[in-house]
Amino acid sequence: MAKFDSVMSRCFKHRLLRSKASWFYHWFNSQFDREQLAVLAGRNAYEQNQGIGSQSSSLLRRNTHRIEKGLSMSPRRAIFAQEYILETVDCFALCIDLTQLCNEELSWAHDVLSYYFKVVKHTDVISDANLIFESAQARYTAKYITARDSVSSRAQTPKIPYTKHQLIKSDISAEQFHSLCVQRRSVRWFTDELVPDEILNQAITTAALAPSACNRQPFNFYVANETELATQVAKLAGGTVGFAENIPCTIVVVGDLSAYALERDRHLIYLDGALAAMQLMLALETLGLSSCPINWPDIEVPENKMAKLLKLESYQRPIMLIAIGYAKESGMIPYSQKKTIAVLRKDIH
Repeated sequence: MAKFDSVMSRCFKHRLLRSKASWFYHWFNSQFDREQLAVLAGRNAYEQNQGIGSQSSSLLRRNTHRIEKGLSMSPRRAIFAQEYILETVDCFALCIDLTQLCNEELSWAHDVLSYYFKVVKHTDVISDANLIFESAQARYTAKYITARDSVSSRAQTPKIPYTKHQLIKSDISAEQFHSLCVQRRSVRWFTDELVPDEILNQAITTAALAPSACNRQPFNFYVANETELATQVAKLAGGTVGFAENIPCTIVVVGDLSAYALERDRHLIYLDGALAAMQLMLALETLGLSSCPINWPDIEVPENKMAKLLKLESYQRPIMLIAIGYAKESGMIPYSQKKTIAVLRKDIH
């Protein structure tokens, strides 16, 4: 079968057939079936749930971020976001009644919308949206801002766009950051010391600061923080033979395709998940923990086993695994020569 597949793929190299690559994968190779099914399941879930998940709303997050970008423009337009402001306030109103939705997410959307309606020029559409928001705002205040904490809430800095000079400056130099990146190696040999949950949470909190397209953050960190379970999860990936048994903690980065209404965004789970994963590994290094990113190839049997073990929905896709633990000082680490500037940089002319 593999030989037939190879022969057919060479046939499709012909320039007249290149535009018909979908024919090849429809008739002769089913390797993209799982991704296509996951994308379709994600679209269906998005439409059915109106862009609102159990703990987070990708629609509210996306539109709130779009409004933030409009507020940050220089010069700022007098009228913007008309095309989606009604959709946004309707979503905000729905989210208020969801008990499991993240309060911080609602607070951010509330603050941005409040600021937006104060500074934007009101058209008929924006005025209608403002009326819906004011009604929702009253319910939000009654539910989330009690008499006991209203004073402290007013004292908090609103979650709205700010200028660069307001950022807290880090005292890390370029040399120090480079040293951290040199220090972070893919470690495969760990001690049997347990990984404290509070340290994992601290690293995940740092990872959550990674950039994400429209701030949707379409991923979760599935944590197996017990050696037997960590090994079981790690063994599902083909590249852990010989060292899976000594992994004390394994994290599976899982993408959520229900965050998107359109197929064009299907790759964002991999982009955003990888950005967060890299930040997670650097954070772990500063906390005394070592890590090893583990490739997750799209192979049917491991995919099915992982989905069953993690109880994943059809629109959730494993992106990668990360082995975590305290490194054995005597453990060997591959040298892994990296590509040079001369190879990596390509100037655009």
